Amino acid sequence: MSVAKGVLHFATLSLLPFLLGADLVFGEEKPNIVVILCDDLGYGDVHSFGGEQGKIPTPHFDRLAREGMRFTDAHSGSSVCTPTRYGLLTGRYAWRTKLQRGVLDNYVEPLIAPDRLTLGGMLQKSGYETACIGKWHLGFTVDQPTPKGSKQFAGAPMGARTSNGPTTRGFDRFIGFHHARMMESLFSNDRVTEFLEPIAMLPRLARESSEYVLERASSKKPFFLYLPLSSPHSPVVPSQHWKGKSGMGSYADFVMQTDDAIGQVLAAIDTAQLAEETIVIVTSDNGCTPGVTDELIRQGHYPSGRLRGYKSDIWEGGHRVPFVVRWPGKVPASSSCESTICLTDIMATCAEITHSDIPENAAEDSFSFLSDLKNTGTTDRRQTVHHSIHGSFAIRENNFKLCLSAGSGGWSKTEDESSKMQLYDLANDIGEQVNLISNHEAETNRLKRQLEKIVADGRSTPGPQQANDAIVDIFNTKRETKQESKSSKER
Repeated sequence: MSVAKGVLHFATLSLLPFLLGADLVFGEEKPNIVVILCDDLGYGDVHSFGGEQGKIPTPHFDRLAREGMRFTDAHSGSSVCTPTRYGLLTGRYAWRTKLQRGVLDNYVEPLIAPDRLTLGGMLQKSGYETACIGKWHLGFTVDQPTPKGSKQFAGAPMGARTSNGPTTRGFDRFIGFHHARMMESLFSNDRVTEFLEPIAMLPRLARESSEYVLERASSKKPFFLYLPLSSPHSPVVPSQHWKGKSGMGSYADFVMQTDDAIGQVLAAIDTAQLAEETIVIVTSDNGCTPGVTDELIRQGHYPSGRLRGYKSDIWEGGHRVPFVVRWPGKVPASSSCESTICLTDIMATCAEITHSDIPENAAEDSFSFLSDLKNTGTTDRRQTVHHSIHGSFAIRENNFKLCLSAGSGGWSKTEDESSKMQLYDLANDIGEQVNLISNHEAETNRLKRQLEKIVADGRSTPGPQQANDAIVDIFNTKRETKQESKSSKER
């Protein structure tokens, strides 16, 4: 039985140094955990991932890469916001829920069911203090919505309360907002306590997170900080100090400010003298939004690097994301890992690190990558399922990737959409330019069967079958309406 999946009997406690290794028992068996999720930050937007094609300075992200491990084949659970956040916090693909296209809007019923174990809830049970500071975008209702026809912003009014927000989904503390078009309403735990202009949100999140780290330094309890940033997602509003810093426009300025927010959290960890006992994970929820790419490319900066596509797409640029882990003394510095991982895997990895129990009906698509972090092996993940904004599926195994769609499945267009499916060999064609579908019928059928099994089993991890929340159509036969397309692009 894996330590992460099972509960050890009291009688075995004396054997723990031999079963787990003395360093895990008497050392940092319960390290602090900080997960920073950037919003719409492309794979190539980070200099240490984009290389010569990445022209935007990102010194703090790059510092983490020097001090920790870079994952070059990491993927968000989806190519858009809400489903990725669901996957990160539950270890389960969001297409197993009722949300199989697009993202949530307005103040609506939570996507995470009340009885579903979350990353925060799991760590609470393991003795952690937990905080979410930033963008939620997973749904919650409020008791005082903005009156219909009001000229006020779309957010909730001062004093509005929620009874099913983040503090009911595994977090002891919540400071933040629902999503970008409701950013002005700042919630403290279960109610709106302040209105903020969008330009003030990123500095506020950086400050609140830094203060939280410093506050927790005097506590004997370990902490979990989930920091889903508001940037560089629109509205693109770099503060006055950052305007013009990049020399490449507002988006590049905002990326630099995003990197600085990461740096402020790292500085707080250093000031609190917690670096040696804190795991820091920094990544993004999906690729860069296509609306800002043309001008950047003209200046030599490629937000997706060598990858095809952007946010919303089934192609790699939609869901391959920068991903860095720093854990001093445990994760080798300046190291790189080529294993394929998904943001859903954070939950199982944290479970193995903290010896937390995961029941059979939780984290159904989460594989621990702790062995990769420690250079003792590789993750058990064999297939990875990708999903686009309009509901298109792809399945990846080793270097072959099968897309069950004619085009991008998102906002990007292609001149040739004659084939109903696409098969790419990413080892030789990272830019997904050569469709091999007509020459690999056996491989195509095998991957399709694998996807059908992952759907039918209700899980991709070993274990008893689980039920999906709704019927899942891997061929996405429902056609997108013009209204769906318009509302999606507004997000």
